[in-house]
Amino acid sequence: MGSKLFNKLLLVAGFASLAHAAFSAAHHRTYLRLTEQEWTSLPLDIILQTVISLVLVVYNIIQIVGNFKEIRATVDMQQRTWDTLGNFPSFYTFNHRGRALSPSYKPPRANELDAQQQ
Repeated sequence: MGSKLFNKLLLVAGFASLAHAAFSAAHHRTYLRLTEQEWTSLPLDIILQTVISLVLVVYNIIQIVGNFKEIRATVDMQQRTWDTLGNFPSFYTFNHRGRALSPSYKPPRANELDAQQQ
């Protein structure tokens, strides 16, 4: 638990440092315009701060997110049998008009429908 909190704090610090590097780059560009100097590249300290902040952010995001799943679909499919391969529970439908064709179907009365909707 303490490790996750520490990683989150480092992530926030990394984002703050990245925002500071962006602000410093914009400020440097404005300074060059005001002094009418030609822009060649950013100073080394801004570039280093940007790279270090980016590495810090990426590393801590990976630590916070946790384990990744395998990209290959065959890894997930190896545990499934042929019987369960086409099974999609999210597509199950229980309230459909086909039940009205059943001989034991009794349609609900109007007062029962009102009670169900409330």
